[in-house]
Amino acid sequence: MKTLLLKKDEVKRLIGMTEVIGAVEEAYKAFNSDQVEQPDYIGIDLPPPRGEIDFKLGYYKAIEVISMKASSGGFIDNPTAHGVPNGMATIFLFDARSGALICVMDGSLILGLRTGASGAVSVKALARKNARTIASIGTGNQARMQIRAINEIMKIEVIHAWDSRADTLSKYKTDIESEFGIPVIMANSKKEAVEQADILITTTRGKGSLVEADWVKPGTHIVAIGTDQRGKQELDPELFRNAKVVVDSIAQCTEKGETWHPLNKNIIAKDDIYGEIGEVLLGKKPGRESDEEITIFDSTGMAIHDNTTASKVHQNAIANNVGTFFQFFE
Repeated sequence: MKTLLLKKDEVKRLIGMTEVIGAVEEAYKAFNSDQVEQPDYIGIDLPPPRGEIDFKLGYYKAIEVISMKASSGGFIDNPTAHGVPNGMATIFLFDARSGALICVMDGSLILGLRTGASGAVSVKALARKNARTIASIGTGNQARMQIRAINEIMKIEVIHAWDSRADTLSKYKTDIESEFGIPVIMANSKKEAVEQADILITTTRGKGSLVEADWVKPGTHIVAIGTDQRGKQELDPELFRNAKVVVDSIAQCTEKGETWHPLNKNIIAKDDIYGEIGEVLLGKKPGRESDEEITIFDSTGMAIHDNTTASKVHQNAIANNVGTFFQFFE
């Protein structure tokens, strides 16, 4: 059996955001339909100025594919010291029937796309139907990806953005207005941005509470993206006291996600978590039930996202004769 190699530029040609949103929805539904085996992911923190590397493994029974992704981030000296990006990812696909490696692909783009898509899926399920205004705390690459995804499923009228770095914020404004024609208002403070939000997106590498509970107005939907390891934090734990809390994976979010913080402070109990988003998408539980609810989507990222998205890329590559085959075994 030959193995297909797909480089980053090839992956980019093979999938777009609309298809990724569909793959992420499929992943969430599969996860809550007993179609997925997904062990706890593991991460290694390396000493500064290096960052972290995570390994996520998932088995999707319906298509008999096992995926493994290795992703790194926070290696701030990489571009100058090593000539590579400060974050990278590689995805391996295995045929579950034989255990054979069927594809190796760059996963950097998929990581960004599927994380952006997860926010958009939560907006479809949990945001108010008349939501039009977004606040973005953090304006890096993933903040942009969230806008690309959410823009596919709703009309965004204005974005209020804040970042700790003025140059990053200014570039975000230029890029978003150029790409989408959506006006971006650069907020003078986090509070100023958050108070305007129908949908609040947090995409930082925060180590403490960035968003205070009393800044968030009733009816806001919060897409919490940045916290995927113990020690990271973006939200005031008090926000969870009276919110509808929906997570991608209860097992992950209670150990490594934003939800860990209110649990640790006994602000909520595990039973107070409303459910997993796959349950909402499958109709097992209703989503938003009033325009006054504050809804929080805690996303730690799931291996099954990589599986469904990378499998779609692999299928498209075969159909379009893209990539290079090689053989481990003669």
